[in-house]
Amino acid sequence: MEKGVLITFEGPEGSGKSTQVALLAQELEKRNFKVLCTREPGGTALGEEVRKILLNKVEKMEPLSELFLYAAARFQHTVERIKPALEKGQVIICDRYLDSSIAYQAYGRGLDLQTVEMVNNLATDLIKPDITILLDLDPEEGLGRFKGRELDRMEKENLLFHRRVRQGYLELGNREERFLVFEADLDERELHSLILSKVLYYLVERGG
Repeated sequence: MEKGVLITFEGPEGSGKSTQVALLAQELEKRNFKVLCTREPGGTALGEEVRKILLNKVEKMEPLSELFLYAAARFQHTVERIKPALEKGQVIICDRYLDSSIAYQAYGRGLDLQTVEMVNNLATDLIKPDITILLDLDPEEGLGRFKGRELDRMEKENLLFHRRVRQGYLELGNREERFLVFEADLDERELHSLILSKVLYYLVERGG
């Protein structure tokens, strides 16, 4: 591929994104695609430090502060990892990207949607995913998967917040053609197979 492909995974808490990201990356590598597997917030040294602040180090945070921290990590990630990988023709698989800010900060926190989109445009240098895989799951079921382990700051939010986040994702899925929506409560391997089929079809069609 002359130009790379950006595939992002999105979804509410507990939807199994990290598992499906890893499975897809492994399968594409077997087929000799050059794959960069990354995540947000994170993906860079700066981003990983911001991740600690956002998820574990601060209990209370103003919504705009939260948005700007995510944006700072995203800009560093975009410039340092995503843009170079696209230029090298790699397939980038990213666990969360710009749509997380729409779902969590606009729908979840209630920030103005246009403000969040403007900040996202700056943070991504107007780069949008080619494919966004949305793993949809009822928030109660997703949060129930965390029983027995310590929750991070976002996971600790109330059920109403997580329902707003899910609604935001579903509205994005209806509005943006790049979204592929899957039921996250399917069997892990069955879900992987469905995702892989759609991704391979896109990559083959694009390559052809």
